[in-house]
Amino acid sequence: MSEQAEVTLGRGGMPSGLGNRLLRHLWGVLGPFIGLLVVIGFFALIAGDARGAFLSLFNFKTVLTQVVIVALGALGMTLVIVSGGIDLSVGSTVAFCSVVVAWVLLQVPSPALAMVAGVAVGTLIGFINGSLITGLRMVPFIVTLGMLGMARGGAKWLAKSQKINGPIDCWLYEFMVKEPDGWGGVAPGVWMVLVLAIVVALLLTRTVFGRHVVAIGSNEATARLCGVRVLRVKVLIYTICGFFTGLAGTMQFARLTVGDPTVAVGLELDIIAAVVIGGGSLSGGVGSILGSLIGALIMAFLRNGCQQVGWPNYLQEIIIGAIIVVAVAVDQFRQRRGEVA
Repeated sequence: MSEQAEVTLGRGGMPSGLGNRLLRHLWGVLGPFIGLLVVIGFFALIAGDARGAFLSLFNFKTVLTQVVIVALGALGMTLVIVSGGIDLSVGSTVAFCSVVVAWVLLQVPSPALAMVAGVAVGTLIGFINGSLITGLRMVPFIVTLGMLGMARGGAKWLAKSQKINGPIDCWLYEFMVKEPDGWGGVAPGVWMVLVLAIVVALLLTRTVFGRHVVAIGSNEATARLCGVRVLRVKVLIYTICGFFTGLAGTMQFARLTVGDPTVAVGLELDIIAAVVIGGGSLSGGVGSILGSLIGALIMAFLRNGCQQVGWPNYLQEIIIGAIIVVAVAVDQFRQRRGEVA
């Protein structure tokens, strides 16, 4: 065999480029899952007397209920990040939409109408974000950072800087019940997330729209030359993200039973971290719904584990911040390896 053949073929006769791509694909699929097992195993080892509580079925159901809000946000954020964008307003929008739901219930005792109103407000905010980004050719970071402040201020204005209590009995609360009768003993909100995740995964991987999202994130100029209506697709991406954020706000209200304008501060970091940990690239073009859901579970188990072992909140924030930096660093390293390969 010639020297050139030895360079182009890897072990077992597999082309080295194909082997590298296969390994990257396998790591993209298995990496987040392995990370989840490592987090659970780590806290199980150090939990001490709290090990039984941490590994209990009740605690796992609690984590699944807690992850609903972050997971819903991550479904929309995955589309945004795959397209090469970012949305920093999701935390404030969740708070605003939870206040809207509580406020509507205060005016009209109709949970269905309140839920529609909350989701509609989130969708509208997403549409405004997308329209400003595309219409004014502004950077998503700046637009959504501004919306972060406006949504938070709107929530405080509507609630008059106070909590708005929900009614004593409201079927919206059932979405976030940890151990409901029926539903397999799991909160209905969890099943809702799974169904929506399947829908978004199919949207991203099996439709023309999904291919356009990936194309824009990979190379926007090339996508435009290929006939992709970039501006229209971007507006739709941020609108969909707003829809899921509004739904997350409704679930936030269902969980707390109040509309609180001060909740979800920093939630955008958890949502972005979930997508990045799950294999999404902040440079765009890469990401998966399954990975984002696993990333959301990692974030939920991190917070739950820290609480179980008695670590203070500031330590949780330090850990989460460090994880975001490490995840982005790994993504950058992976991209450089891909360019070399």
